[in-house]
Amino acid sequence: MSRGEVQLTSGERFLLRFGRRFRCDPAENRGENMPKTVKLSDIAARVGVSTVTVSKALSDKKGVSREMRTRIKTIAEEMGYQTPSAVKKKNQMRSYIFGILIAEHFLGKYDSFYWQMYQDVTTKAVAEGSFTLLELVSAEAEEQMDLPKLSVEKRVNGIIIIGELKKGYLEHLKKECEVPVVYLDFYDGTPDCDAVISNGYHGMYALTNHLFDLGHRRIAFVGNLLATQSITDRYFGYRHALLEHGVEMEPDWLIGDRDPKTGNMDEEQMQRFPKEMPTALVCNCDLTAATMIRILEERGLHVPQDISVVGFDNFLYPWLCRTAITTYEPNSKAMVAKALEKLIHKIEDAGYQPGVFTADGHLVYGESAARIPLPEHSF
Repeated sequence: MSRGEVQLTSGERFLLRFGRRFRCDPAENRGENMPKTVKLSDIAARVGVSTVTVSKALSDKKGVSREMRTRIKTIAEEMGYQTPSAVKKKNQMRSYIFGILIAEHFLGKYDSFYWQMYQDVTTKAVAEGSFTLLELVSAEAEEQMDLPKLSVEKRVNGIIIIGELKKGYLEHLKKECEVPVVYLDFYDGTPDCDAVISNGYHGMYALTNHLFDLGHRRIAFVGNLLATQSITDRYFGYRHALLEHGVEMEPDWLIGDRDPKTGNMDEEQMQRFPKEMPTALVCNCDLTAATMIRILEERGLHVPQDISVVGFDNFLYPWLCRTAITTYEPNSKAMVAKALEKLIHKIEDAGYQPGVFTADGHLVYGESAARIPLPEHSF
């Protein structure tokens, strides 16, 4: 892949996989084949009452029985009726083109959580009359500070960055980019940071507490600190739970899972287990959890009979792991909706105030965590 390449081919790959959901019919853009506007008289003719009765029913005014009011509203909804204020608001909505930036290493061998999040952004944007363009940021582009073409060529009204990019590159982009930018699923800690994140701290705190509820006390964390803000937040949620339960973390309870330079999974690091094996592993994401389960099984251990494993994201293709992983699912759709809302406000309102919005998710109970007592193992 050439540096800074705009992934229109990626968009084509997206359309091939997800069909007609995001295609635009030129006839629709010209106003052809558009549904007829439903009027009060159309509803009145369908119900067999006057337009005055329909108007009173829809505006909840007196003079219409409860049964007739319910019937009129039901038929109006079935016919696709919209109030004049709703039609006016819809007509006033502007259409935007949003640029989406994702680090290339986040879209690796398997479809990732961020690919799913990109789909959610595109779906929501199209539903609101806007469109997206995707550009992948290569490691080389980050190193050489090459601005994305979406920004340089001024092809978009605003940009959403999904997943953390390198600090220096973000600072350069923020300084040089002439359109509003919102971060999705990470933040940079600066006073003017504008971001939407999942509650990774609380999510991992809740997962670790769940393991304590199952009787575990020797609990290790799998993930590279400072690799991303998300992983670091999850680590501190894990540490919070340990502190509350009076458990002191052993130095070798921190197990790496990725190359610090490329961000790619590093199974060699993942196999550096503590000398005294923990009874449970808290993994920073489901892909790490699935990889760890396979490594453990190759060593003759069974999950969860011999050791419990939990993950994060609730995003994993079934063939990657036979064991349903106990995990935390971020509210991706709420995060996407808020990110688009913030970006549109940022585009339209010169007085907009930036900030970090946190969206809560929920625990998903799988089959990878079990109650102890369990036998302990050493390598």
